[in-house]
Amino acid sequence: MCALVSPLAFAQTSTTTTEQTTTQPTTTTETTTTTYTAGTVTTYTPGKTVVVKSDQGPVSFALGTAARIVDATGKVVTAPLRAGQKVRVYYTGPTESRVVERVIVEE
Repeated sequence: MCALVSPLAFAQTSTTTTEQTTTQPTTTTETTTTTYTAGTVTTYTPGKTVVVKSDQGPVSFALGTAARIVDATGKVVTAPLRAGQKVRVYYTGPTESRVVERVIVEE
């Protein structure tokens, strides 16, 4: 008996699935509150500190390079602050690390 074997072709199917995902970037929001203290200048060291006598007593502020001294209209004041001038000192941060943003001379 003679057997004839013929090659059988088996059909193979292949499926490839591609999945695309998009990741949104994570964003963080930080809220900063600006506070001010109003009073009269008692001492001033240009570019370093200003001490203001307020209703709560004397308050010392360190002036950084970004602190601006302006008048009530927003114009930059070039003359040094004087003792007795009425000011508002706007700052951010807690008492121990507050950062002065601007000083408004009210008179």
